[in-house]
Amino acid sequence: MDPVIYTPDMEHSIDDEAEINAHLADTLLKISKQTEADGFHGLRSVHAKSHALLVGELEVASDLPPHLAQGLFGHAKTYPVVMRFSTTPGDILPDSVSTPRGLAIKVVGVEGARLPGSEPDVTQDFVMVNGPAFQTSNAKSFLNSLKLLAATTDKAEGAKVALSAVMRGTEKVIETFGGKSTLVRGLGGEPASHPAGETYYTGVPILYGRYIAKLQVAPVSENLTMLADQAIDITHGQTPIRDAMIEHFALYGGEWEVRVQLCTDLDTMPVEDAAKVWPEDQSPYVTVARLRVKSQTAWSEERSQAVDHGMSFSPWHGLAAHRPLGSIMRLRKSAYEASVQFRSVHSGHPVVEPRSFDGLFTDEPASELTDVYYP
Repeated sequence: MDPVIYTPDMEHSIDDEAEINAHLADTLLKISKQTEADGFHGLRSVHAKSHALLVGELEVASDLPPHLAQGLFGHAKTYPVVMRFSTTPGDILPDSVSTPRGLAIKVVGVEGARLPGSEPDVTQDFVMVNGPAFQTSNAKSFLNSLKLLAATTDKAEGAKVALSAVMRGTEKVIETFGGKSTLVRGLGGEPASHPAGETYYTGVPILYGRYIAKLQVAPVSENLTMLADQAIDITHGQTPIRDAMIEHFALYGGEWEVRVQLCTDLDTMPVEDAAKVWPEDQSPYVTVARLRVKSQTAWSEERSQAVDHGMSFSPWHGLAAHRPLGSIMRLRKSAYEASVQFRSVHSGHPVVEPRSFDGLFTDEPASELTDVYYP
């Protein structure tokens, strides 16, 4: 089937959208204010804890057919990137509270017509999670889930650890019978697997030039695919996930494929229902680029200052050709901007869009002998 060409009537506002937008921004700020009161200054409202901060490159494939050669992927070129691996809560919890993994990618040196609010910038962000669809269908349900997250911020850490253990057992039973529960995973039931072996998705659709798409980032080098479903012992210490990422990238680099799934049927691949998984038998993911990193220090205080505190990641940083679609994405814009403003003021570290990654980190790769993409 041919990909669907986007037209504005494919998006529609929802009842009380402006009011929901204001509540969403207030809820995110409530989380940040609570974590600041707990002694953590200028944290993200969600995905506050990073597990790896990597620098690498994005190589756009050459000779893509016209329907895939769109926006950032319009012509062959190699761009520098930063990759930030994280987990979802807005407070800093021990890794024994196991929640869905996130991957945020910032591409720098991108030229072209820009999204509103990012006109002076030269970056393209992709914000992803390790599931093929969003946790909620629309902005109203998204707000309700954030209110639940805000209500549990700063609640007893020990209770969260205990609940997470129960939820992981529950999710294991569900998956034994061929299912998967987004709710259970979000409450701490995410399997304690290695983030570097996960596949990540935008979940929510974006423009893809003339078309509509979801994006996927999938590990393809052997040193990453061997980590798929590899369990990490998260029962001891505060940062076993981060420690595992540091250990891996001290020895190896890695390579991922960036893949695009184009909408070919609005009934089965809707724009406004973000929780709908688009069927791959109707429209498979197709490779359009490669992400590569060399062995390096995956996390350090210096890297955290530069990326966790000095950068923000938003689907609204980028090209007009990749404008986010749907009510959830529309409401994310102003809510994320309010959150970034709070961080800039309260962290003591200005949040800016980089024009280059030159001199971003002064730490050297862990080993010159293993400074390669493959083991």
